Amino acid sequence: MEDKFPDMASDEDRKCLEVIFNRVSIRKFEDKEISENDLIEVLRAGNAAPSAGNLQARDFVIVRDKKMKEEIAKAALNQMFIAQAPVVIVVCANYPRSMRVYGDRGRLYAEQDATAAVENILIAACTLGLGCVWVGAFHEEIVSHLLGIPDYARPIAIIPIGYPAEKPERRRRYPIEELIHWEKW
Repeated sequence: MEDKFPDMASDEDRKCLEVIFNRVSIRKFEDKEISENDLIEVLRAGNAAPSAGNLQARDFVIVRDKKMKEEIAKAALNQMFIAQAPVVIVVCANYPRSMRVYGDRGRLYAEQDATAAVENILIAACTLGLGCVWVGAFHEEIVSHLLGIPDYARPIAIIPIGYPAEKPERRRRYPIEELIHWEKW
């Protein structure tokens, strides 16, 4: 019987880790549209992220309109690079979808569902040769108003996405030994 879980991952299996380790935040984009297929694939990857009770308590608002991207960029503390991306994805936590099963704790789970989706989007975009950045600094109320996000949902992240027009160096990370706590803090 063939071992389904070999001790050593193949070179092919390690490509996912290579993408994770080499992904960088992109804030400059080429003036080139993203295909509908690639965009849907990125969103499917976002929704493939883990979610509490498989309730998938996250929604994605896709913005291509130039004026709306400019308004979002202003609401994001004037981070105008957002408006330069061909597409902006706003990932939202959908509270009732999770709270119907988990009560008040479902608010946290919906936020976790949304943030897990953000990470998958970043990795999928990089895999497809796209660049993006996780923007968390923005006025939620303004973004919600601009995009008609209902009161029961919360914008968690803004992700401008497009073909990279820059190749920034990967930023330094803490040595993993400084972050690991075995058994106790």
